[in-house]
Amino acid sequence: MFTGIITDVGRIAKLEKTGDLHARIETGYDTGGVDIGASIASDGVCLTVVTLGKGWYDVDISAETVSKTNLGDWRVGHEVNLERALKVGDELGGHIVSGHVDGVAEITAMADEGESTRLSFKAPAVLAKFIAPKGSVALNGTSLTVNEVDGDTFGVNLISHTKEVTNWGAAKVGDKVNLEIDTLARYVARLADYGG
Repeated sequence: MFTGIITDVGRIAKLEKTGDLHARIETGYDTGGVDIGASIASDGVCLTVVTLGKGWYDVDISAETVSKTNLGDWRVGHEVNLERALKVGDELGGHIVSGHVDGVAEITAMADEGESTRLSFKAPAVLAKFIAPKGSVALNGTSLTVNEVDGDTFGVNLISHTKEVTNWGAAKVGDKVNLEIDTLARYVARLADYGG
């Protein structure tokens, strides 16, 4: 489990396609405190550390995960939002995030509003019903509050701090981002579908 509060911005140092995708991620984390098998959310996708060294770790990404996320667009040098798994007693500053991406949304518009930036996204139609105004979504692993929803389009605002401490500062119209809908919204909708 994660919170959607990004704690490091890593960088893709190496990529190998061998049927699946193998990536090396450089990080500011003290990798001496990271275990093989640890889960680290990378642009919102829960990935398992398979090898590591000082200032880097490797992950294997299945073809299934690549097909359902934007990780197939990763290139060497790409900056990646990182979050280590929640430990008992950690502060829950965002919302409950599983690291299991539901689909990919596209940035359709961006506009500065004072010191923040308003972004509009087009979500896959099948997921749009789970997105509600003032609800939470995780976009590239970042916990964000939804401003408004219109059909399959929704908007969020990014404050300056978020743009500075994540990879959102480099976002542009047309970018594909990993979307994880709020777990509670998913279960409420399922119960409503069954009249429960």
